[in-house]
Amino acid sequence: MKFFKIFLATLLAMVVGTVLSWVLCLVIFAGMAGSMGQKTQAVITPQTIVKIDFAENISDAPTKNPMGGFDYATMTMAKNTHLLKVLQSIEAAKNDARVKGIYINLMGTGGASTAVVEEIRTALADFKQSGKFVVAYNEAYSQGSYYLASVADKVYLHPEGGFSWVGLASTSLFMKGALDKLGLKAEVFRPTSCKYKSAVEPYIRKEMSKENRAQMQMMVDDMWSVFVSTIAESRNLDAKNLMRLADDLTITQPEDALKHNLVDGLIYADEMDAKFAEYGVEKGSDGKYNVISLGDYMALAPVLPKFGAPAVGIVYANGQVFDGAGEDDNIYSVNVCETLRKAREDKDIKAVVLRVNSPGGSALASDVIWREVELLRKEKPVIVSMGSYAASGGYYISSGADAIITDRLTLTGSIGVFGMFLEGEDMLKQKLGVTTDVVKTGSSADFGANVMGISVRKISNAERKALIRSVDKVYDTFTSRVSNGRNLPMENVLDLAQGRVWSGTRAVALGLADANGGLREAISVAVDKAGIGDNFRVTEVLEELSPMAQMMQTLNMKVKAYLLDNDTMEAVEYYNSLKRELAREGVQAYCPYTFGIN
Repeated sequence: MKFFKIFLATLLAMVVGTVLSWVLCLVIFAGMAGSMGQKTQAVITPQTIVKIDFAENISDAPTKNPMGGFDYATMTMAKNTHLLKVLQSIEAAKNDARVKGIYINLMGTGGASTAVVEEIRTALADFKQSGKFVVAYNEAYSQGSYYLASVADKVYLHPEGGFSWVGLASTSLFMKGALDKLGLKAEVFRPTSCKYKSAVEPYIRKEMSKENRAQMQMMVDDMWSVFVSTIAESRNLDAKNLMRLADDLTITQPEDALKHNLVDGLIYADEMDAKFAEYGVEKGSDGKYNVISLGDYMALAPVLPKFGAPAVGIVYANGQVFDGAGEDDNIYSVNVCETLRKAREDKDIKAVVLRVNSPGGSALASDVIWREVELLRKEKPVIVSMGSYAASGGYYISSGADAIITDRLTLTGSIGVFGMFLEGEDMLKQKLGVTTDVVKTGSSADFGANVMGISVRKISNAERKALIRSVDKVYDTFTSRVSNGRNLPMENVLDLAQGRVWSGTRAVALGLADANGGLREAISVAVDKAGIGDNFRVTEVLEELSPMAQMMQTLNMKVKAYLLDNDTMEAVEYYNSLKRELAREGVQAYCPYTFGIN
């Protein structure tokens, strides 16, 4: 009788849960349909202005989570797209006779990484070669938004707006003091030569080591130099003077930005109509300019593949590197290897661009992926395109490619490994009153026994030696992969390694990469190495979705079709990144640093 009660209760819970899930989906889709149905239909006319407003998040790679962008507070779906689509759409607008120019007005709530912004900026500079205009307006400019806007022919600012020009900094958080108070001790294992491998420093130090401070200073200096020199070139300004203006905090008001020629005028948003008229744009029959968002333009002017043409395949390695298989927006060795294998076996794909945007992670998973890249490379060219970061394990999987193309603002290198052991015997006993006991067949049989990742006992000298042997072996393998893949003498690699991070600019000078550029440049190199000429197509080789993700994607497509049938042409992206907590086990090839310019 008790069994049937439990069974029926469980069955009822499953039924109720399923019903509630479907009700939630219906509420979500109805809310989206209602909110979208109220918008004015966008169209492309012969006098169209395409607006880049960051209404959507622009990620490095497509997301694998169909519902990742859903905001439960507002019951709305955040719009999301990825870099390749944006670059293709800007290229299409360049060649579209209906498009008169591009309007940069970054008033949306979306965002993009520094490397993505760099590549969009380069695409806009290329767009200007068509003779069409690019104009920018904002109520306030952060340094990142101004970096993008400075590519425009003219840059305008609200008369009472804001303008940030202060320089670049990187602040690190150290947890050694907190661990001490908790009675936890982090024991770190890294090769003696990996003195720059700083991922472990927050757990064992209270400030940067001199080696880490030196490399981080070099990184911020390199990136700031790229940032300033690019703006100086676009605005015809002196780079040294721009640096001085930041150091002296000279530019704090709109008038300061105008005085020092960082902007071309202080106007209100409605006054941009007069600027459009100066570029020869004509108003429509309704007396208004036809300004449509980049998202709308993507939907209305999709890039169609050249059917039958040889293909360049894009494979994404985006996120942290983990062993095994997984469903979230990270790099899982099983998933990525299957995708690389699919690209290798596809006879229509003549070359592959591996887009790497990763701080690394599991050393074992990195080597598993490296091997699959080697197998692919034996059959067709493999070109790596580096995003915001391709460091440690991210560089490991890149090192065997035929060529590496890196953005100037990429953080790369960090050729080094570590292992970390969080020992909590004192905490469990003294802070919590928890003790453990064990029976075992040998002195190390319970090595690695833990509670929520915290070891229940101190490690022995024999165990410590075993861990050191492991990290030394992985480091030797890592450096040999780089030496062979980059055709560099081992002594050079050992000098460049040590866990040290480099900017994309410096990586090229040191031989760790072949050229500075973005995804478009990597595709061009792939086309050249494959010898397929100008008649080619670009295809994304994506990971296979789970049955549940496939179902959600099908629902997404049905909702899109419903909305389009109801005359709403807004391009809705239902995917956004699902962030997972950092969980690292075993020997790691990981770099914790990312840079953003505020």
